[in-house]
Amino acid sequence: MKTVLRSHVGKVRQVNEDQAWSGRLPGGLTAAIVADGMGGHRAGDVASALAVDSLVQSLQAWGAVTSVNERAAELRDMIRHANKVVYDTASLNEQYHNMGTTVVIALLDGSTGLIGHIGDSRAYRLRNGRLEQLTEDHTLVNELTKSGQLSPEEAARHPRRNVLTRALGTDSEVDADIQVIDWRIGDLILLCSDGLTGLVEQSDVQAALEDPSALMEQQAQKLIDLALAAGGDDNITVVIVSGNDRANAAGGETA
Repeated sequence: MKTVLRSHVGKVRQVNEDQAWSGRLPGGLTAAIVADGMGGHRAGDVASALAVDSLVQSLQAWGAVTSVNERAAELRDMIRHANKVVYDTASLNEQYHNMGTTVVIALLDGSTGLIGHIGDSRAYRLRNGRLEQLTEDHTLVNELTKSGQLSPEEAARHPRRNVLTRALGTDSEVDADIQVIDWRIGDLILLCSDGLTGLVEQSDVQAALEDPSALMEQQAQKLIDLALAAGGDDNITVVIVSGNDRANAAGGETA
């Protein structure tokens, strides 16, 4: 598998509070993580960095796990540990009070995958001409949309559309959504922060990923460029994972 990672501060923010990592684990799994931090002055970038660092350390130390269910349980525990790291740091430092972060993580092998997430950073799968959103946003407007109080169009422009109902590090305990997916040759997985999805239509994201003339690095940069052209009012981070390239992601990549 091959992974490509790109992150940009955007046109408005002074600090990039997004953090991401992708790489191949000692046991052979490929992993990708995107976290979008939030909080006071410089607290957001601290929260996202702590979360990603904790998850990478846990993943690098992962022993042999035989079943998908065991992997799912381990991943849930890793996310809980990352939550404790961020929460404890915020509790002990007044400058980091109430900091937190979203997180979305993908673990993939030859035929199956796991997706874990908290917040509104997303995972998508492109398969046979269809881009499917795999994660469900933990946001106020999504809850209002599900209950019928908002239409999708109203939700897209709602003034509180960025208010999270669940985040990593803001409470002592947190529950991540974990799902098992199937993974086939020809699929692409996209992980991204809302700096992309808040500005770029899903059809345009799909068009960038399906460009037959573009390498993965060019596809990732195209997504960044689309968000910047649409205003770039937030940090933008994307990670693309493909099973079509024999190049591996050993060693890991961070942004």
